[in-house]
Amino acid sequence: MVEARAKGRLFIISAPSGSGKTTLCKSLLAENIGLVPSVSATTRKPRPGEKDKTDYIFISKKRFMEMVKAGQFLEYEENFSNLYGTPRRFIQDSLRNGRSVLLSIDVKGAMKVRRAYPRESILIFILPPSIKALKKRLLSRMADAAETISTRLKLARREIAFKDRYDYRIVNDKLSNAYRRLKKIIISEMAKVE
Repeated sequence: MVEARAKGRLFIISAPSGSGKTTLCKSLLAENIGLVPSVSATTRKPRPGEKDKTDYIFISKKRFMEMVKAGQFLEYEENFSNLYGTPRRFIQDSLRNGRSVLLSIDVKGAMKVRRAYPRESILIFILPPSIKALKKRLLSRMADAAETISTRLKLARREIAFKDRYDYRIVNDKLSNAYRRLKKIIISEMAKVE
């Protein structure tokens, strides 16, 4: 009797900017618990320290639109005048080979991925303790102008409205606690796969 290959899962992490999503995802990937990262394509310029094809696939707007026309994205969105997309083939190949994928994408993208892969998708929303705490975090990063922070806070309120569509919600009031909860959820969900 041939043993069936384990089926991969899609772990989709969404959060308002400044909620700790990137830090949590990097910690998960560093532990080698069986997740592979989905690297999004983007038209934005790299930030200091970011590496092409590791943090993002940095491409021109022209190339991005060519990929859209060719159907190469599972989902794509525009945020803050930049385009972001999830490469379709990587997701398909990973699932076909039984690998579980970690996607860090916005709420609109998460809903599109869930529609495409309803049985494989596990949606996890990371919440800040409060909007006030989120504003403090965004200000402490010193990465954005006041107008951009105001826009990010408005977007955060809209994104938080989607939290009940997610399978799990984690309040990141303390990073170590949020990380332990996130890791426990992922390990538990991976154990459910045949």
